[in-house]
Amino acid sequence: MSDVTLSATQRTEFGKGPSRRLRRDNQIPAVLYGHGAEPVHLALPGHDTALALKNPNVLLTLKVAGDADHLALPKAIQRHPLRGTVEHVDLLVVRRGEMVVVDIPVSTEGDADSGAVLTIENAVLSVRADATALPPGVTLDVTGLEAGATITAGEIALPEGVELVTEPETAIVVVSAPQIEEAAEDEVEGVVPTVGESEAADATGEQG
Repeated sequence: MSDVTLSATQRTEFGKGPSRRLRRDNQIPAVLYGHGAEPVHLALPGHDTALALKNPNVLLTLKVAGDADHLALPKAIQRHPLRGTVEHVDLLVVRRGEMVVVDIPVSTEGDADSGAVLTIENAVLSVRADATALPPGVTLDVTGLEAGATITAGEIALPEGVELVTEPETAIVVVSAPQIEEAAEDEVEGVVPTVGESEAADATGEQG
C-alpha cells in the first residue's frame, strides 16, 4: 500500500474565514480523530496532500511540531464542487496491527469471449485488513469468459491477512451476450392480396 509522510501544523483558528485563508496559502484544513482522543485540528501542505489523496486508502504519517507522529487514514474528503480541489479532510487515527474496514477498487485485465459484453457490477470491494498493510485493489483476469459467466465477491482471491466484508454472493463482474435488435412483430413481407381485394380494385378502376 501507499505510505506518505506529511508535515502538519496545529490550527488554533476555526471557521470559514480561517479555512479560506489556509487554502489561499496552499494549505488544507483537516481534523484528526479516533481512539477516544480529542479531535486535533491541523493544516496540511496543499500540493503534497492532494497528491497523496489520489489513493483513497493512503496511510499517512503526520509529523506535527511539538507532538508525536500520528498514523492516519483518510476518512472523508471534501472537494470543491466545480474545481475538484480538496477543501477539507477528516483523518482517522490508526495503530500498527489494527484491523480496519476499507473499500478497495476492482479492475479487470484481458478480454472476454469475442462478442460478449463485460460489465463491472460493483467497482469496489469492502475488506478488513491491517491498517498498515491495506491492499491497493484487486485485478480480475477475464480472458476468455463466455456470455453467462459471473464473478462473485466470494470467488476473488485476496492477499493473505485480508478478509472479505462484502457479501460473498455479490456479483462483481457479469458477462452477457450482445443485444440484437429484433424485427418489429407487426412487420410482414410479401403480402399477397386476396381474390376479393383484387376484384374490388378492378371494379374501382372500371368506375374511374
